[in-house]
Order: sequence, then structure tokens, then C-alpha cells
Amino acid sequence: MAAKAQHTVGERLWATAVWVLVGFFILNVLALIATVVVNSFATRWLGTWLPVGLTTRWYGSAWSEFQLGYVLIATFEIVGAVVIVSGLIGVPAAYALARRDFPGKRLVMLLFLLPILVPPMTYGIPLATVLYSTPFGGTMWGVILANLVPTVPFVILVMIPFVEQIDPRIEHAARVFGANTFRLFVHVLVPLLVPGVLAALLLVLVRTIAMFELTFLTAGPTSQTLVVALYYAVFAAGVRAGQSIDAMAVIYMITTLVWLLIALRFVNPTQIVTRAKRAG
Repeated sequence: MAAKAQHTVGERLWATAVWVLVGFFILNVLALIATVVVNSFATRWLGTWLPVGLTTRWYGSAWSEFQLGYVLIATFEIVGAVVIVSGLIGVPAAYALARRDFPGKRLVMLLFLLPILVPPMTYGIPLATVLYSTPFGGTMWGVILANLVPTVPFVILVMIPFVEQIDPRIEHAARVFGANTFRLFVHVLVPLLVPGVLAALLLVLVRTIAMFELTFLTAGPTSQTLVVALYYAVFAAGVRAGQSIDAMAVIYMITTLVWLLIALRFVNPTQIVTRAKRAG
């Protein structure tokens, strides 16, 4: 009984320590975010707990100084193109990999994993070198092509479990009634795959908005996304008000958070992992 009581006390102490560490981490993250948000509205904030006054003029200043209107348009154009092309390539490729066995399939799957597991900077530099030797360097299409390198494999790996959970007998029945491959895919498989497609594409959208390395290495003056423009606002030459930069950071956080919440509305990451394990 004494040993059991000691074991129970030890588990409680361990659980308490874990929760304290998690709470401390969350508190620090919230404090950091709150500091940026408050400073974006502060007239002046030096050495005090709260700013002297509050204003919204820094958002107008950031909008005009950093040309956020053009940056947001470029961001949505790049992200939209990456999402559409990733879906058009990734979904059929996922179907082919899920339904066909061929020599070297495991090697192909490993190659798809590499752009996701390897830090983007390691292959971003040679990729940028190749793109700048072509007319795509520094253009919007160059940024799109660079971002497709990790996003297409991401769509494929997310969609394979969704394809594998569809009973092949449904496809056989459709073929018996005369459906060719195109009609089978469009009229039978796509409606069944809609939840998976939405999940994959929304996660690609959030991933592309937050992708800094590949976009930074391949973007030109007119093809910068919001995260790259934020970097230049912080480190470019010249004197800028910290409140304007924080206002730009808040706009970036809100944009990313909105899309992330939309993505989580359609997809549960735990379900994706569970489906992948079952498929494996």
C-alpha cells in the first residue's frame, strides 16, 4: 500500500510539473503576442507597464509605407495559384500511388517526403539559382514554382489515406456501367474525396502564406508575400517606427490565423494521422 501511495504521489507531482511547464510556455507566447498587439496601437511605450496612449494611425502608416495593398494582392495571387496547381497535380498523383503498385514505389514515397522533412533553405538556394538562370527568376511564377516543390508532395501524402479508404468495388461498379477513367474520377471519386481535398488544400494555403525561405530566395520587388515584406520592413535600411512594423506583424498574424481557423474547421489533424496509420 505504501509503495502504491508513493507511486500515485509521484505521478501527481510529474503531472503537476508538466502542466506548470506547459502553462509557463503558453503564458510566454501570449505575453509576446500581447506585447506586439499593444505596441501596434501605442503612441509611445518606453519603460512603463502600459503605453502613454493608444492610436490606430500606425496601421495606416504601415499600409502606405510598406504598400500592403499590393503585397496582400500578390500574396493572395501566389497562394491561390499554388493551392490550385497543387490540387490539380497532387490529387491525381495520390490516386495513382494509392491504387497502383510498381517497383520503386517506396523510393518514390521517400522522395516525396524529402521536401517536407528537409529544411527549405537547404534546397531553396540551388532551386533559386536554377530559377534565376531562367526568365522565371524574381517573378511571381518563379515564386509559385518554388512553393510547389514542397506543397505538391504534401497534397499527395495527405490524400493517399483518403483514397485508400474508398472501397475499390465502387470504382469497379462504375466501370461496369461504362464510366471511363475521366468520368470515374470526376463523377465518382471527387465527390467522395471532397473532405480530403479541402483539408489538403486549406493546409497548403496556410503553409504557403507562412513559407518564408523559398519565397524570400525567389521573389522580386513585385512578387513578395506578406511574410517576406515583413522581413524587409524589419531589416531593410532606414529608420522605421517600431509600431508600424508591429502593426504589419499583427496584420500578418490575423491573415494567417483566419486561414488556419478555416482549415481546422474542415480538417482534424488527429483524424489524418489515424487514417494514415490505418492505411499503412
